[in-house]
Amino acid sequence: MRAQTLPAVAGWRWIGTGFLIFRRNPPMLAILVVTYWFTLIFLNILPVLGALAASMVVPGLSVGLMQAARNLERGQPVSIQTLFAGLKENTRTLVALGALYLFCTLGILGVSALVDGGDLLRYMLANTRAERAAVEDADFLLPGLVVMLLLVPLLMAYWFAPVLAAWHRLSLAKSLFFSFVACWLNWRPFLTYCAGLLVVAGVIPGLLLGILLILFPGAEGFITTLVTVPMALFVAPVIFASFYAAYRDIFGISEIV
Repeated sequence: MRAQTLPAVAGWRWIGTGFLIFRRNPPMLAILVVTYWFTLIFLNILPVLGALAASMVVPGLSVGLMQAARNLERGQPVSIQTLFAGLKENTRTLVALGALYLFCTLGILGVSALVDGGDLLRYMLANTRAERAAVEDADFLLPGLVVMLLLVPLLMAYWFAPVLAAWHRLSLAKSLFFSFVACWLNWRPFLTYCAGLLVVAGVIPGLLLGILLILFPGAEGFITTLVTVPMALFVAPVIFASFYAAYRDIFGISEIV
């Protein structure tokens, strides 16, 4: 595997490419993203085991969304089966990636417990409002910073790992290693990518929502739904498609949009 080092502007280009891919079949890509969400929600209904199962299928489902983006870019058919087909590619490694990510995340939250006595961990694992209310007055700033510092290298190792394992048949260790190296070499475009996502998924919807709430102060619930639902069905598929665009550019996969 060889990862290319790209200029900072590439991060913006990934978002643009994600939009171009989404534009090829907006309804289908939106349906796949919603199916992805509902699959995880359904699995998480089961206590403990549900969360473990959801974590283990996330890599395979993410590969399915990447496959959908690739098919759309190539003009190939996409269906609901495309989403779940990713679960069949190097399944053992994908399941191991999901389980490892869950345990590493819990380990990071465990480290934060050394800082705040476990308040953040209890808040994250709370199942009821009463459990959250018991710790919501705690100071999460320092443990939050600790979690972020530890979570960044984990995300770097995990970012491309599922698709490298599925499409390139890499082992668990190699997929994590090459994903981390690819992200490390391209920290500049990833910074601009994050800035672009903040604008597209945060600033623009926030401004639109704020303006509408000022114009129609008595319709808060309706306006919030009116803005957030369409934005989720538009922005989320574009973001998932941009993941594929980043993989394609960094690992030198030549495609034409």
